[in-house]
Amino acid sequence: MSSVTVTPTTVPAARVGAADPPTPQQPVPVPVTPRPSVGTLARAYLALTKPRIVELLLVTTLPTMILAAGGLPPIGLAVAVLVAGALAAGAANAINCYIDRDIDQLMRRTARRPLPTHTLQPANVLGFGLVLAVVSVGLMAVFANLLAAALTLGAIVYYDLIYTRWLKRTTPHNTMLGGVSGAAPVLIGWAAVTGSLAAPAWLLFAVVFLWQPPHFYALALRFKDDYARAGVPMLPVVASARRVSVESVGYVWLTVAASVALWPLGMGPVYGVAALVVGAVFVVEAHRLDRRCRQLPASELRPMRLFHVSTTYLTVLFVAVAVDAFLFS
Repeated sequence: MSSVTVTPTTVPAARVGAADPPTPQQPVPVPVTPRPSVGTLARAYLALTKPRIVELLLVTTLPTMILAAGGLPPIGLAVAVLVAGALAAGAANAINCYIDRDIDQLMRRTARRPLPTHTLQPANVLGFGLVLAVVSVGLMAVFANLLAAALTLGAIVYYDLIYTRWLKRTTPHNTMLGGVSGAAPVLIGWAAVTGSLAAPAWLLFAVVFLWQPPHFYALALRFKDDYARAGVPMLPVVASARRVSVESVGYVWLTVAASVALWPLGMGPVYGVAALVVGAVFVVEAHRLDRRCRQLPASELRPMRLFHVSTTYLTVLFVAVAVDAFLFS
């Protein structure tokens, strides 16, 4: 086993009324396997797709399809859309790893990814991502419709070229602006079933879009030093924890408001009760983090509590969408 270090590139910083993030530091030394086995390579390619993120995206897609269909959509369509959606998300994540290979080597959280460890070569990673992208868009066009395929392509392009390549490295508002691609699966699922977009689809899109800042701000608070090492201007790096918590509270309230606004548009009591109950839990945890940010040092903030609560919130809410559609559509 040996260690590999690569000279990092400088990442632009942004100013938000606080100190700019420091200049990127030296790469994190990690063990490198000179000749990876077939199993190691397979696991590396799978890791590029970030399966946990893919899983969360699919949690929002299927319930939206059920709501759009007023019950279970055609099985063939549902399977095709979920497979194509998983491939699209995997493609976007793999290309993200290719673009971010210079900063991934600087952060302890990402230093063991396939490119920083040289388990895979950059050209192979880019090719893998592009193949997945082509296959996913093709499947969506063949088994769903052109609108769903266009939205799928747009989500991949937005995530990799607009968010990863530009926003992430230049503005502390990257998390909010980058939320378009994370919320796109909702629109894709609806379009795949109906061939169009309607008010419920846009409200569910708003829920996921507004949910992302508090979810990822909590993660960025936890790994603030990592982002600072890489010179990435995430909001917790360039602004105070209190500023981050105040914004999180605002986005959580807006998320819950968007979810409740969907209730009068044909949703039944299962969804309404779920939106109110899990929304209240989400709001309470956001205010708890804000209170800790005002009273405690950074080492005692426990921001990952909000991160995990937000994941549970989104999962329960979209399960309620599916159950409500089955019972009352």
